[in-house]
Amino acid sequence: MKKRILALGLCACMIAGMTACSSGSGSAETTEAQSETASQAESASQAQDSQGADTEESAESTESGETGEAPEQTEPLLVYLNDFDAVIGDMFKEATGYEVEVVVGNGAETMSRIEAEKSNPQWDVVWIDSMYDIYNLSQDGSLLTDWEPENAANLTEFSAGLVPENKCFFPTGTHAAGVLVYRNDVYDETTAPKTIDDLTDPRFADQVGMADPGVAAPAYPLAAQIMDSKGMEGGQEYFTTLFEQGLKVYPKNPQVVQALASGEISVALLQESNAYEMVNSGEPITIVWPQEGAPGSTRVAAINASTDQMEIAQMFVNFLLDAKTQQSLVNTGDEGYFEPSVEGIEQKEDRAADAKLAVADVVFGAENEADIKAWFADMSAL
Repeated sequence: MKKRILALGLCACMIAGMTACSSGSGSAETTEAQSETASQAESASQAQDSQGADTEESAESTESGETGEAPEQTEPLLVYLNDFDAVIGDMFKEATGYEVEVVVGNGAETMSRIEAEKSNPQWDVVWIDSMYDIYNLSQDGSLLTDWEPENAANLTEFSAGLVPENKCFFPTGTHAAGVLVYRNDVYDETTAPKTIDDLTDPRFADQVGMADPGVAAPAYPLAAQIMDSKGMEGGQEYFTTLFEQGLKVYPKNPQVVQALASGEISVALLQESNAYEMVNSGEPITIVWPQEGAPGSTRVAAINASTDQMEIAQMFVNFLLDAKTQQSLVNTGDEGYFEPSVEGIEQKEDRAADAKLAVADVVFGAENEADIKAWFADMSAL
C-alpha cells in the first residue's frame, strides 16, 4: 500500500511541475502531455489496487488451505475392499477425474494381505465391513487418525456414534450381519423364531446355521454383538447351548444360503443381502428383524498413514460419505441392502421400514476379537 501512495505522489508532482513550466503558453502539446501523464497516473493507481486485492485474496486462500490446485496423480489410488468393486472406481473417476484400482477380498483375506505388507504397505485406502480389525490397525500407527472429512457432518446419529475417538475410520453404512430367516414351508409365524434368544429352544435343534466368525467378514460382528450384549460369559453360554443343539457353522454366508435352499437347515442367522436375494429369487424364506435389533456389520473406510496419495485418499473417503454416492450404492443391485451412514437416502423398497440394527462397541469388539474367534474355532472343532 505504501508503494501505491508513493507512485501517486510522484505522478502528482510531475503533473504540477509540467503545469508550472507551461503556465501561460496555452500550447496544445503541453495540454496533451498533461492529459497523458494524468491517465498514466490513474492506470498506475488501478494496477496497484488490483495487485493489492490479488495479494490479499491469495493470502486468504493460503490461510484456508484452498489453493485451488488439484493434486497430481501418478498412479491409481489402491483400495482394498470386499464389495462394490464393480462400480466404485468408475463412480469416483466420474466425480473427480482420479483413477482407482481395487483389490477384492473377504475380511480375513484383506486383513491377511495388509498384515503381510506391514513393512511395505501397498494400499492407500481400506474399505471393508471389518470395523474391529480396522480399529486394531490404528493402534500401531498404521492409519491416519484425528482427521475428519467434510461430509462427516452429514452422518446419521447412529453412524456418528460409531466413529471412534481417534477418528481412524468413518462408517459408510451398516448392514445386518444376521437377520433371522426361516423356511416358511417348515415353520409359520406362530412356530418360527422371533428373537435371537429363541434359537436356543430345543425345537430348533439341528436346524440352525450361521457363517464362521473367523472367515466371513460379517460373521464376526454378529458374534461380537451377541457377546457384547450378554457379556463374554453370557455370550459363550448362549453359543454353547446352540453348539450342543447342533449349530452348523459354514465358512461364508453363500454356504448358509445353500444349506437353507437344500433343506439341510431351516433356520439361520443370515447376512441381509443374502436373505433378500433368497426371497427375491422365490425361495420359501421369510425374514424376521428382531425387535432387539439384528447384529450389524459396519463397512468403514480408513486411510494408510504412509500413503503418498494422501489428498486423493482423503477425497475418496469424503466421496464415500456423500449422499449422492451412497444413494448410488443403495441402487446397485443386491449389495445395496444396508443402512446408509448419511442423511437423506432412500433405501430399497423391500427392505423392512422398521429394520433395527445393534452394533457391538468398537473397543469391545477390537480387544476381544482374537479370543472370540479362537473360542468359536475350538467349539466348531468339537
